[in-house]
Parts: sequence; structure tokens; C-alpha cells
Amino acid sequence: MGADLLALLPEALLFLGGMVTLVGGSFTPRTRQWRLRITAAVATAASLVATVVAFSGDDRSVLSGTFTVDTSTSAARVVVLVSLLVILLLAAGELRDHPRESETCSLLLFGAAGALLLAGGTDLVVLVVAFLLSSIPLYGLVGIIARPDSAEAALKTYLLGALFGILLMVGAVLLYGLAGETGFAALGAELVAAPTVAVSAGGLLVLTGLLFKAGGVPAHFWVPDATQGASVTAAAFLTTIPKIGALVAITRLVAVLPGELRWATVLGVLAVASMTVGNLAALAQTDVRRLLGWSTVSQVGYLLAAAAVTLLSDLGQPALLFFLGGYALTNLAAFAVAAAEPQRRSLGQWAGLGSTRPGLTAALVVALLGLVGTPPTAVFVGKLTTMGATWDAGLAWLAVALAVNTVVSLFYYLRWIRAALRAPRATDEVVGAGNTSASLAASSAATLTVLAGLAAGPLWLLLS
Repeated sequence: MGADLLALLPEALLFLGGMVTLVGGSFTPRTRQWRLRITAAVATAASLVATVVAFSGDDRSVLSGTFTVDTSTSAARVVVLVSLLVILLLAAGELRDHPRESETCSLLLFGAAGALLLAGGTDLVVLVVAFLLSSIPLYGLVGIIARPDSAEAALKTYLLGALFGILLMVGAVLLYGLAGETGFAALGAELVAAPTVAVSAGGLLVLTGLLFKAGGVPAHFWVPDATQGASVTAAAFLTTIPKIGALVAITRLVAVLPGELRWATVLGVLAVASMTVGNLAALAQTDVRRLLGWSTVSQVGYLLAAAAVTLLSDLGQPALLFFLGGYALTNLAAFAVAAAEPQRRSLGQWAGLGSTRPGLTAALVVALLGLVGTPPTAVFVGKLTTMGATWDAGLAWLAVALAVNTVVSLFYYLRWIRAALRAPRATDEVVGAGNTSASLAASSAATLTVLAGLAAGPLWLLLS
């Protein structure tokens, strides 16, 4: 039992940090709430150290097979924890001296712990608990910082989360009824003899619930509204960290459901739908936060394409894990730029950024071209290997759809870059100064995504 608990040390440190931050905030004056943010960062860093130390260990199942520590779990931990450190740095400027600073930090830690449980869970009960642990903090994060649209965004996120959470639980109960077991290992053996229609229904319901966490079609409706209405800190979190846990959980689920090709096709269709809907909707956006919201829906489509072929190609799993890391860093860089200039909401307000803040403009260009998949960024390697994996799996149509949608996405990302690089006009609205910590977060994330792209070879070997 001691070894089992030690295997969950990264998650335990996050949860403990969240508890300390939450309780400590009740006794800390508003002007000293930054201490709790530092406490959250220390807990995250300690969890990251524990993850790195155990990264090269052998794959093992713990807690009676309900949680698995393997390469996917370890990679998800590293990506989530590094992303959380960037988000806490981003939050330093936006939340400093805010009355809800400590509560926000605790919700970030609890939500991240839920995402990690999703990534490593190999039991239907753990899957449901992890879904709730990662969802409930999310609802709070969307509405905790009062903004004009935050209440509506929080309500929509909660209602859709409740709906898709119920669907996930119904699917889990159906699979349990068919197999008589909740563990994934037993499911794989028992569901082979179960009626195909019932297994498909149960699997689709659980998959739909996980797609809410990922923000993919058909459970994507809340993402643009939450991204636009929430604080930038919450928006950066909800478009990054929940996706990591959900996508790894999806690969674990389909691995135990009978009919590999059938589930690969289902995921492939959902991938095409997500990337197409997200890209077409983003083309019409003028609010940069809403643009990034639809962008993340499209990015889920690319990630689902890698998830679809994890069982059909040896390239699938490492491609997905590398892509997740590259996407997380690049997406956070884009949101950090938005946080660094909070008064610039519409595309037209970004005029003149290139002349006044060249360093931040460089981070913006790296982030947006990185989301397209331009070398030498990490997303370029992720997309390239994902295309190779889909082609190797015999799903050439999925590789073509990914390439076409990548070209379409170039148009709306370039609109933002063009706006930032053009000289301001006399009619342009004058905006206020940005904050330093968000600029540092943007530069750090942009630098990391380039370095990860340049170090793709060694990282790929680590993930294979």
C-alpha cells in the first residue's frame, strides 16, 4: 500500500497544495495573498520533481489496478505541471491583490489534480471521480473573477458539464452492467462477448463525456463563451490542462473496447468535425479571446486524429503525447500575450504592438505560427508525426483533412499577426499598458515551444 501511495505522490502533492492554499487564504490579508500563489507554485514544482524522478520507472498498476503509472501518465504529468507553472506566472499580474486570489490558485491545483487522475485512471469509478474533480473547479474558475460575461459563461459551462457528466456516468454504468467489472483490464476481456450495440452505446456515452473535458465536437459549445467571459487565467487553464487528461483517458478507453478499427473511425470522424467546426467559426471572430476559444476546438480535432490511431500505428501514442506538450506550451503563449495586453480585445486594438512591444510581438508571432504548425515549433513536429501516424494506420482521409484544416487555420492566425504588425491609425482606440508577469509567461512559453521542437528527437525517444 505504501508503494501504491508513493506512486500517486505527484497528484497527492497537488491536492495537498490546493488544500493549504484554500485554508491559508482564509487567514491571510488581501495584500499578502501572493504568499498563497507562491505556495501553489511550490506544490506544483514539488509535484514536477517527483514526476521527473519517477519518469524512467517501469510501467505498473497501483491501487488494485485502478490507476496506471506508465509513459502516458508520466508525460501527462510533466505537461500538466509545466503548464500549471506557466499559468500561475500568468496569474501573478491579473490576480495580484484580488480578493479571490487564493481561491483561484486552489481551484487551479484541484483541477490539475483531476486532470492527472483522468490521465492515469484505468477504472470506470476512478474515471467518474476524476471527471468530477476536474470539472467542479472548472465551473468555479470560469465565474470566480467577476466580468461582464462571466456569470453567463459559468452557467453555460456548468449546465453542459452536468449534462455530459450524466452521459458519462450512464455510459459507465452500462459498461459495468455488460462486463460485471469496472476495471479496464476486465472490461477488455468481458466486453468481447457482450452485444455490440450495447457496448457501442456505452462507449459512445463515456466518450462524449470525455469530449466535454477536451472541448471537442459535439461537446464544444461552452468553450468559446467560457474563454471570452472568464479571466485570462481561467481561459488559459480550461483550454489547456483538462484536454491533456481527457485525451489520454480517451486512448485508454478505446484500447479496451472491442473493435479497434471501428473506434478509430469514430474518433477520426469526431476529429474532422472538431477541426472543421473550430476553424470555420474562428474565421469570423474579431475578439481575440473568442478566436482562441474556437482555435482550441480545432486543435482538439488535430489531437483526436492522433488519439484515433494509437492502436493502429506505433507512431500514434508518441505523436499524441508530443503533440499535447507542444500544443499546451503554444496555446499558453498565446493566452499570455492576451493577458499581457488585457485592454486589447478586438483585432483592431492590436495595431501598433510591433512598434511599442517588439518582444511581446515576437512571442505572439511564435505562438500563432506555432498553432498553425510552422517549423521549428513543437506543434509542427506533433502535426507532422500525427499525419504520418494516420497515413501509416491506413486512414489517409484523416491525414488529408488535417492538412486541409491546417491551411484554413492560417488565415485567422495571420489576421491577428497582421493587426499587431500594422501601424496604428488616428481612429484606433488607445489602450493601456500591459503587465510584466504575463509578458514573462508569454516569452517563456514561446521559447519552450521552440526548444521542444528543436529537441524533438531525444523527446520522441523518451516517449516511445
